[in-house]
Amino acid sequence: MSFLKKFQFVFVSVFIVAAAFVGGFYLGKGEKEVLVVNKKGEPIESGTVTIRPDQVKAYLGKDIDFDIFTTVWGMLKKQYVDQPVSETNLFYGALQGMVAALDDPYSVFLEPQVSEAFSDSLKGRFEGIGAEIAIKHDVLTVVSPLDGSPAKKAGLKPRDLIAKIDGESTKDLSVNEAVNRIRGEGGTTVMLTIAREGVDALFDVPIVRDTINVKSVSWEMKDNAIAYIQIRSFNEDTSTAFKAIQREVISKNPKGIIFDLRNNPGGFLQTSVDVSSAWIDKKVVVSERSVDGSTTYTAQGTPLLTGIPTVILVNGGSASASEIVSGALQDYKIAYIIGEQTFGKGSVQVLEDLPDGSSVKFTVAKWFTPNDRSINEEGITPDEVIELTEENFNNDEDPQMDRALEYLNAL
Repeated sequence: MSFLKKFQFVFVSVFIVAAAFVGGFYLGKGEKEVLVVNKKGEPIESGTVTIRPDQVKAYLGKDIDFDIFTTVWGMLKKQYVDQPVSETNLFYGALQGMVAALDDPYSVFLEPQVSEAFSDSLKGRFEGIGAEIAIKHDVLTVVSPLDGSPAKKAGLKPRDLIAKIDGESTKDLSVNEAVNRIRGEGGTTVMLTIAREGVDALFDVPIVRDTINVKSVSWEMKDNAIAYIQIRSFNEDTSTAFKAIQREVISKNPKGIIFDLRNNPGGFLQTSVDVSSAWIDKKVVVSERSVDGSTTYTAQGTPLLTGIPTVILVNGGSASASEIVSGALQDYKIAYIIGEQTFGKGSVQVLEDLPDGSSVKFTVAKWFTPNDRSINEEGITPDEVIELTEENFNNDEDPQMDRALEYLNAL
């Protein structure tokens, strides 16, 4: 699932209330000492803030008694059995609960450390070893170490089996659990115990973590002059990188393009419009509907890839910006969609940074394709549904890719 960030300030009720909470808490008619935290959520100083109760109540309305909030705060601070109670935890817990009350899976309050990690992910950056891993035949397996990564430099190879992480067995670990164990602060070391085909015994590979910058766009030429382009996510650098490779692709005079958006969770809205503009000539890419009305986003620039037969590969992990692109190209009959039903994440979130390094992300609009199809919860239905099963994955088979090549070669 993706989270979209717009480069403007959007003020709605949830954000305004959150901003008020950051300012402090009202307790009765007096003043309240509030906790000030750094970007790690650690207390660094104290201060006093006065909030007038008439201002708070005027904003919240007659039916909301803000005194209840401060009364509960005081009870927990004085009477909870395990003292002292962390004001930081109460503070962020209140904000998390407020946003959670929207009952929207894409709206969330992010504590400073989480907010920083999320911001880094949108930049295609994280700290770890730089290897793609997966569960194959019930065993944690290296799919591919990234070029130039600590994993590559340490000698990890595709199809290496990871038996242990820092001496602990990986049996029954999920991929997410394994990733959480392997990732860590740059400069620290993680020890992977590896089983490799052709090597009789298990062996240890120490890897020093570092900052990993993931390329969001890659491409290559396949047999019979078919260009294969993959976008892993619609990050901050994707538009620039994608524009650069368009001319490289054109220079090879491809007879067709396979555009792989499988397991692409999305990213920035404008990036999806930029990418779609490689095929769509100054037409609507997507419309966005909010409480303020409807906004349309139109393709810009010269569509260098238009006229080249294109297949887009999608699956259940294709979401948000991936669905905007595939939906638009499908509506205009520019591309043939192969794969599985997409995720159906067609709503827009804004990410607003708060003074202490935390942030709040909430939904402000929903998306529709050029033909007015709703993306949210429905997703994009491929023109040709082909599943990639667990058995296919375990056996390194890709029937979706095979069908895409077959389709283009038949043209």
